[in-house]
Amino acid sequence: MPKQSAGLLMYRRRGGALEVLLVHPGGPFWAKKDQGAWSIPKGEYEPGEDPIVAARREFAEETGIVPEGEYVALTPLRQSGGKIVHAFAVQGDCDPQAIRSNTFVMEWPPRSGRQQEFPEIDRAGWFPLEQAKQKLLAAQVVLVEELARLLAQREPRC
Repeated sequence: MPKQSAGLLMYRRRGGALEVLLVHPGGPFWAKKDQGAWSIPKGEYEPGEDPIVAARREFAEETGIVPEGEYVALTPLRQSGGKIVHAFAVQGDCDPQAIRSNTFVMEWPPRSGRQQEFPEIDRAGWFPLEQAKQKLLAAQVVLVEELARLLAQREPRC
C-alpha cells in the first residue's frame, strides 16, 4: 500500500484576490530551491487514522497554528513517488513570520558523522494563485486549481 499524507490548504482573500499559504521545506537539500519546491503543510499518517485529524496535526506541527473553520475535502492526489496526499481547504489567516516549525535531525554534511537539527519548514508565505502554482511542487498545483473552482461555484451570481 502506498504511503499516505494529509495536509491543509489554508486560503484567504486580500483586496478581493485569493491567496494560499504555502511552506518551504527546511534542511540543506531544499535551501537553494524555490520555484517548484513549496508545498502545503502536510505529513504522513498511519493506516486507520482519520486524514482530517492527521492534516490538522501536521499543520500544527509544521506551523505552530491550529486553524479552526470549515474543512473542505479536496480530491486526493498521487505524487510522483507514489505517495497519496489527502488535502483539505480551510479559510484562515496567520502571520507567516510567526510560524514555528518542528525539527528533524540528520547527518550533515553527508558521511561527516555530525548530526544537525533543521526545521521541517524554514519559511511560509501567502501567494496569489498564479504565483502559488509556480512555487508549488508540480503534483500539488491541482489542489490550488480545485480550490479556485470550488470557491467560484460558491460565489453568488448576479
